[in-house]
Amino acid sequence: MEDVAIDGRTSGTGSSGEQKPRRGRRVRMTGAERREQLLDIGRTLFAEKGFEGTSVEEIAAKAGVSKPVVYEHFGGKEGLYAVVVDREMRQLLDGVTGALTAGHPRELLEQAAFALLDYIENYTDGFRILVRDSPVAQSTGTFASLISDIATQVEDILGLEFKTRGFDPKLAPLYAQALVGSVALTGQWWLDVRKPKKAEVAAHLVNLAWHGLDGLEQKPRLIGHRKN
Repeated sequence: MEDVAIDGRTSGTGSSGEQKPRRGRRVRMTGAERREQLLDIGRTLFAEKGFEGTSVEEIAAKAGVSKPVVYEHFGGKEGLYAVVVDREMRQLLDGVTGALTAGHPRELLEQAAFALLDYIENYTDGFRILVRDSPVAQSTGTFASLISDIATQVEDILGLEFKTRGFDPKLAPLYAQALVGSVALTGQWWLDVRKPKKAEVAAHLVNLAWHGLDGLEQKPRLIGHRKN
């Protein structure tokens, strides 16, 4: 058990019958509960102010604890931020991976688009944290590396589709990065405007991706003067 939180004041009756203020019982958080509280507070502040704009003092103040408590659990702001980022990355990656259940390639693209848009809609603070650049993010994982992980899930699907169409399956990773990247960047834009509706955004994204794949040239050519 650790840091003390006081419920407030209750009243008791003195010998004369007069009501006298009395402190309520003290409630202690377990270490696990305090850790989760700090993570929740840190997540909110990092989403609102970014890594540089958030201080250990502010995190501690909002939690009602002293600064050493934050250091005890995470070693400092960097450690807290790293755990927040790791959780968000796993949340998004698991959501995308779990969504890819369809048999038809076009429906799989729809599921991937919806999974990303669902995360943006339901975990907005987490998404804002992931797309922000910070020194800590560079060492613990970046949004680009996360998108790369998601693209790997799509890569196998595209590889099979390429084989059936007579394309070089070695190019599947390139196209997977392009497809997932386009959805992610559109998602960043949609995060702020929230128009059109999510299903419509997903439909247009898949429309562009699918019909682009449908008319794919086996050996694409450049029509401009530059060739290298």
